[in-house]
Amino acid sequence: MLRRLVAGLAAIVLVVEAALLVLVHIVLGRTTANQSMSIAGSDPDVMSKATYVMGAGMGAFLVLCAVLAAVTAIRDRGPGRFGRVVLISGAVTHGVLGILSVALVGWAAFATMMLILCLLVLTLTSYAPRSGDGSGGGAGEDTPPLPPTPPFGEIKPTSP
Repeated sequence: MLRRLVAGLAAIVLVVEAALLVLVHIVLGRTTANQSMSIAGSDPDVMSKATYVMGAGMGAFLVLCAVLAAVTAIRDRGPGRFGRVVLISGAVTHGVLGILSVALVGWAAFATMMLILCLLVLTLTSYAPRSGDGSGGGAGEDTPPLPPTPPFGEIKPTSP
């Protein structure tokens, strides 16, 4: 029950974060276009369009992560290989953004990024494949079990 709650909460938080990031990128793109800002002589129109594209890309990635977390919560089954890779890359992204946000924005943004990172990691670890359950995880599933050994070891003759 707790793991479904965590995965559902992660999905909700990721959708809210995606909406906020898209909004921030729209504001930054319009500001760049209206102010005719340029860095090292680059075209302001290209910079504003690149900001829009970056916002759309980040928003789409976060919505994909949210959909995968929601599907995980609804089915109460771990994500597949593709879903796991996407959620892991989302967790890594939040770790990197958390590090950058301390210097650029402050500790509140860092705490928010770490909260989302924790939700993603908890979702991934609570739905981790267990050894021997047939889900593909664990070592030695293809090899037969070893025969039982006697309690005092093997009996060997002392003379040839």
